[in-house]
Amino acid sequence: MVVASGTLFAVNGTVSKLVLRAGVEPPQLAFIRAAGAFAGLLVVMLLLGRGRRLAVTRHDLPLLIGYGLAGFFLVPMLYFVAISRLPVGIGLLFEYTAPLFVALWMRFGQRERVRPRLWGGLALSLAGLACVAEVWGELSLDGLGVLAGLAASVGLAIYYLLGARGVARRDTLSLTTWAFGAAAMAGLLVQAVAPSRGGWAPLAESTSAGVPVALLCVYVVVLGSIAPYLLVGAALWHLPATSVGIIGMIEPVIASAVAWITLGESEALNAAQLAGGALVLAGVALAETARVRPPEPETAAAEEKPVAVPTG
Repeated sequence: MVVASGTLFAVNGTVSKLVLRAGVEPPQLAFIRAAGAFAGLLVVMLLLGRGRRLAVTRHDLPLLIGYGLAGFFLVPMLYFVAISRLPVGIGLLFEYTAPLFVALWMRFGQRERVRPRLWGGLALSLAGLACVAEVWGELSLDGLGVLAGLAASVGLAIYYLLGARGVARRDTLSLTTWAFGAAAMAGLLVQAVAPSRGGWAPLAESTSAGVPVALLCVYVVVLGSIAPYLLVGAALWHLPATSVGIIGMIEPVIASAVAWITLGESEALNAAQLAGGALVLAGVALAETARVRPPEPETAAAEEKPVAVPTG
């Protein structure tokens, strides 16, 4: 299930880039994704007879709003900005440094014990990002794209931290549904305050290959959001979150391969950048396993609760 969700998320990166190339702007696509996923998950919950779990108290609102804004609107929008200016695989690599920020926060913000491998993971990832950006020469990557990717990683780290609190209060499906709802409201406000220059006309057009843009948006919503989120949530009932996170790192690899075949982005990746990508993934894997978790049954049980993982 993790491999399947990673594959769907990875393909979603290329599909999203095709939508962006057709003229849809990142805030628009983030809104389409959030609104569509919210409606779809709402239908899923009602069909499963879990409508009562959608009940929200005033105490829940700050978490749901912050969780939705950070992980379900800002992260996708920043990711769309990144991949509109960078190769899909490289944009994902920058976003995938989020576990490093989480581990650093747990060490210095929460004063949790960590294994020494955290520092090795941090060093590997920083070295890998330096290789990806080719800092030793003229920077070949778009600066705004890099900043958007790093900002997405910070937002994703915030999402992880808020998600850990969220699953302690309510089930994953209702939490994810309302988070997408909050993201959809944020997207609606953005469109009202700063409407896109090209309007919604690109949705009625087709790509250079003749694929309707609206059909690609359906993929972004159904197979790029709803299905992989449900797969990750289901997988977390069978595997610990750390294992899911590490296995999920196949996404940048698959995303690069799909973009290579579909978008011809292989020319942007040289040997140093490929090696850098491998170092980033290795560093994140070390960071994912660096936290020392207490052995109490209650904590262990809490860590097994599903947390939806937003990626491409």
